[in-house]
Amino acid sequence: MYIESKIVVRYVETDKMGIVHHSVYPIWYEIARTDFVKQIIGITYSDMEKKGILTPLTELNSKYIIPAYYEDELVVKAFITQVTPARIRFNYEIKKIGQEKIIANGFTVHAWVGENLKPINIKKKFHKLYEKLKEIEVKEDI
Repeated sequence: MYIESKIVVRYVETDKMGIVHHSVYPIWYEIARTDFVKQIIGITYSDMEKKGILTPLTELNSKYIIPAYYEDELVVKAFITQVTPARIRFNYEIKKIGQEKIIANGFTVHAWVGENLKPINIKKKFHKLYEKLKEIEVKEDI
């Protein structure tokens, strides 16, 4: 299961060459991840935090294949590829709308921690959420 978030490249996101700066892609990943959590899992990040579930970033990877430019219309696809009691991994693919070629892809890994920032076992502490995540986990890239 995946979500697609639409992005229009803003001028501020480009560098002197007119190409989207590499530092912007993780922000777009976050937009797609937030949309995924809200639309697919059915809870907002703020509600998760109120329940005592925090997901700090522990790893970020991004591969830039084809440049994006000011005013390009993009779609960021987000999906879960790994859920364990200790962490969750989201994968991302970015394409220009109307085109098939992936212009960038990447992933983020997040730990499950409580309000005290200590690791929690999501399977034990929030079993229903864990089971829902396991149901929508993608075993291979889509």
